[in-house]
Amino acid sequence: MIKSSIALNINSVPEKEIVAIILYTSLFLMIVAISLIVFFYFSRKKIIQKELEKKDLILQYQKEQLHAIIITQEEERKRIAQDLHDDISSKLNIVSLNSHLLTTSGLTESETLEITENIINLTTKALENSRKIAHNLLPPVFEKFGLNAGVEELCEEFESSKKVKTYYTNEIDFDEKDLDRHLHIFRILQELMNNSLRHGKATEIWIAFKNNNGVNTCHYVDNGIGFDSNNLDNQKGLGMKNIDSRISFLNGTIDFKSEIGKGIKVDFRF
Repeated sequence: MIKSSIALNINSVPEKEIVAIILYTSLFLMIVAISLIVFFYFSRKKIIQKELEKKDLILQYQKEQLHAIIITQEEERKRIAQDLHDDISSKLNIVSLNSHLLTTSGLTESETLEITENIINLTTKALENSRKIAHNLLPPVFEKFGLNAGVEELCEEFESSKKVKTYYTNEIDFDEKDLDRHLHIFRILQELMNNSLRHGKATEIWIAFKNNNGVNTCHYVDNGIGFDSNNLDNQKGLGMKNIDSRISFLNGTIDFKSEIGKGIKVDFRF
């Protein structure tokens, strides 16, 4: 009795209504499907857009680094050219003039001796200056004995000015095969120390190499006048860009902390 009643109810539903229900249901499912497709399409598009923006930022950063390196190299070339012109060329010109004077007839023995002494003194100074220029390009101690010896000599050179006292400690056994990478570390310290002396007016500098859980770290501190490290304009100079470029080559990170009147603290990992 119940079965026949159900059959009767189904049969009582008009065929047009059944078709309409099927059509509306199909249409609803199609709308849902299209909505999902559109949603996933735009979501994917946003992800791709963000990835492209990220790549653009990386490329821009790399371009800025390359630009900073090129500028640094050009500045270094200018400095070397200026040193060669001022220190070497000028002295060699005077040596040349004095050499011609020796060919002058009628020179007394004392005049000849004086000119000869001038030539010897000038050539000695020219040799000393050429050694200094070569040393600044690549210190022989660094090339022969590695980073640790190079930094020790760098500290001694700064102390020889009698303007600053340095404190250097090292707990890392540097691999001599990594001299190319170590040169970047040496140049970073050279830049930091020059800034401490020239701009920071520091009288004491502390440098310490440590290995923290397998990560090589350099701690650098001075007692100079400091600067506001929260002001990004203070970190846009050529020296800072040069340091950032070298840190990037080392696949490392660097943190600057400074306040006016409280010196500077730098930690870089490599």
